[in-house]
Amino acid sequence: MAEIRDLELAKKGLEKIEWTEKDMPVLRKIQARFEKEKPLKDVKIGCCLHVTKETANLMRTLKSAGANVRLCASNPLSTQDDVTAALVKYFEIEVYAIHDEENESYYKHIDKVLEFSPQITIDDGCDLVSTIHSKYPEKCKDVFGGSEETTTGVIRLKNMLKDKELKYPIVAVNDAKTKHFFDNRYGTGQSTLDGIIRATDMLIAGSTVVIAGYGWCGRGAAMRAKGLGANIIITEVEPVKALEAKMDGFRVMKMNNAAPLGDLFITLTGDINVIDIHHIKKMKSGAILCNSGHFDVEINLKKLNKICTEKRKVREFVNEYKIDGKSIYVLAEGRLINLAAANGHPASVMDMSFANQALVAEFLCENQHRMKIDVMPVPKAIDEKVAKLKLESLNIKIDKLTPEQKKYLKSWSIGT
Repeated sequence: MAEIRDLELAKKGLEKIEWTEKDMPVLRKIQARFEKEKPLKDVKIGCCLHVTKETANLMRTLKSAGANVRLCASNPLSTQDDVTAALVKYFEIEVYAIHDEENESYYKHIDKVLEFSPQITIDDGCDLVSTIHSKYPEKCKDVFGGSEETTTGVIRLKNMLKDKELKYPIVAVNDAKTKHFFDNRYGTGQSTLDGIIRATDMLIAGSTVVIAGYGWCGRGAAMRAKGLGANIIITEVEPVKALEAKMDGFRVMKMNNAAPLGDLFITLTGDINVIDIHHIKKMKSGAILCNSGHFDVEINLKKLNKICTEKRKVREFVNEYKIDGKSIYVLAEGRLINLAAANGHPASVMDMSFANQALVAEFLCENQHRMKIDVMPVPKAIDEKVAKLKLESLNIKIDKLTPEQKKYLKSWSIGT
């Protein structure tokens, strides 16, 4: 069974999946081993992820390990309908996702994934985990572990743990070095600017770009916008990150002060109402607002929709709002611009993120009776394994410590 847009799109989706596969050599190596060893034989895995061509290759890898997999979307605008069709037709994977589906359909599809009582959950944003805990708490006893792909989801999970609501262990894949150093920084950075340019055709060079949040995603977006010639302003709430942005050569100020200056605003914080109405009222006519955080809450669109005098769609991913005689433009309805208007992260960086996901699923299966309920880091051995495999795929060799060097690093008595 499956619920997708159109099975006739399958051939086009297969072409995308196969094209992407060539840039995911680490995942291919893991898949080849999984096919021989079947470490996830008969394990039921419920996945709530961006349904893209890269995700398709993760699904193939999990299935090659013997797993029974169901997949739904973690964001309605990120689903690629041709990819869903290919997964169903050519790989016999149950998919419940339709591009631009309504909220009701979105949660109905999460229900479909949970109906078969998964033993492992793979989530991106914590919607799958929060739903099983709130709606199907009895099913939590069947789950021996899960993993989380993104910063927003990890924040939600840690709050569940703090409130003593979390009922099974979760590995925070987002926090792996081979994930957030690369996926969040280089993947989000490139794909965010790609989505903005596709949606608007704007020239980045010479423009003032205000970036809310200087975590790894914000760093990546700032790096790419600077490379395209933009003048960058960073807004932050954390002193250390604000200081780092300053030392990296960017202007740092409050959003209130940045609002009149910006041509383009990008939110990457994971928090609510980072751009609020009082900020929008200070912006110049023609200002462009977009979000690359996981949920569509970072720009206060509820209030904007209430107070605007007119709203109209002017391009495929661009809505114009009239407010106080000015035109303010919001991209992709405040949802993830890099996945709504572009193709998301390049496959070569998702290769590491999804290699972590595949190996963590194996880890959860192997250690299901030995883990306590916690939000835990990816084991160092897995993180380093992914890095080594990636270096091998790039034909890069690095030095090793000599016995003398190892001894020196372990000693406290050897000085100058």
